[in-house]
Amino acid sequence: ISEFENGKYKLPIALGIDIGGKPIIADLNELPHLLIAGATGSGKSVCINNIILSIIYKLSPKTVKFIMIDPKRVELNIYNGIPHLLIPIITDISQAIKVLNWVISEMEKRFKIFAEAGVRNVNGYNEYVRNINNDTEPLPYIIIVIDELADLMLSSPVKAEESLCRLAQMTRATGIHLIIATQRPSVDIITGSIKVNFPSRIAFAVSTQVDSRTILDLNGAEKLLGNGDMLFSPVGAPKPIRAQGAFVVEKEIRNVVSYLMKHCPPPEYEQEVLEYKKSKNMLRETEEEEEDELFNEAVSIIINTKQASISILQRKLRIGYTRAARLIDAMEKRGIVGPYDGRNPRKILISNEEYLNKYEK
Repeated sequence: ISEFENGKYKLPIALGIDIGGKPIIADLNELPHLLIAGATGSGKSVCINNIILSIIYKLSPKTVKFIMIDPKRVELNIYNGIPHLLIPIITDISQAIKVLNWVISEMEKRFKIFAEAGVRNVNGYNEYVRNINNDTEPLPYIIIVIDELADLMLSSPVKAEESLCRLAQMTRATGIHLIIATQRPSVDIITGSIKVNFPSRIAFAVSTQVDSRTILDLNGAEKLLGNGDMLFSPVGAPKPIRAQGAFVVEKEIRNVVSYLMKHCPPPEYEQEVLEYKKSKNMLRETEEEEEDELFNEAVSIIINTKQASISILQRKLRIGYTRAARLIDAMEKRGIVGPYDGRNPRKILISNEEYLNKYEK
C-alpha cells in the first residue's frame, strides 16, 4: 500500500500479487499502453475495473481524464457521471471511431504545443506551465479504455486498426494512453499491427495454446486457473510475471463512484469532442483515399454472389484482409451494402439492375 501511495509512479495501477505474495504495481506512463485478453469469466473485466479504480483513487479529475468505449453497454456503464470522464461513456461503434479520430487530432495539437514551449513530453510541458506560464492550465493525461475490442474490429476493421495503431505509435509523449480488452484473442481481432504497438500485455485463462500465443507470443495462458490468475508481460520484461489479480466487487465500485459524485463537481465534458461525435464527416481529410481500382469488380462480385463479406472478396480477388475490408467499408459508405450487424450478414442494398446502371456504364 505504501508503495502505491508514496511511489513515484505517474499513473499507478495496482494489478495484484505475484506468486511470492509481493504486490505488483505498474506505471501506465511507462507501459505505455496495455492489451488485456482472456476467455469469458477469466477475470478480464475485474482487471479493467481494478485499473480504473487505481487511477481515480490516486489522481484528481484535473490530472487525468478517461474516454470509455463500451460497445457491450454493461461493463463500464457504472462509471457514468464520474468527474474524471472527458465525455459520456460511448456505446455506439460509429461514434467510437469518430472519437478516436478526435484523439489523433488532440495528439497532433499537443505536439505543436510542445514544440512551441520547447519541451519533449507532457510531464515537461506541465512542469513548464507550473514554473513559467501560470496563466495556462496543465494538460491532463487522457486514458482510453476499450471493452470490447472485437466489436470495434469486426464493425470497422480498417478504420479501427489504423486509428489504434497510429495512437499507440505516437501518443506516449503526449500523455495519451490506451487500454484495450477482448475476450476473443483471435488473429483477426489482435492483429499483427496491434500486437507490435501494444508490447505490454496481460493474458488471463484461455482455452488453447494458439490463443495464448496470439496474446503473448508464447504458451502458458492455456494453463492458467481462471478467477484472476494471469500472466503480466510489461514492455521490456524477459518473461511474463505470473500473478493473482486483485478482486474488486461491484459494491466497492459503486461506493467509489457515489463518493466522487457527491464530493466533486459534476463532469465538465469536452465540447470539442462532443461536436466531433456529431460530425457527419467521419474521416479526416488526411485519411481520404482514392477509389480502389478493384472497386467496381468487387461490387460486381458482391451483387452476383449475393454475399457481402470480406472473405468472399479475399477469395475471388486474391487480395489481403485489409484491402478487402477497405472495399467493404467503401461500399457501406456509398450505400451499396448495409452496416455490420453482429452475426448476421451485411445486407445488399442495391439490385442487379441498379448496379448495372450505376457501375457498368
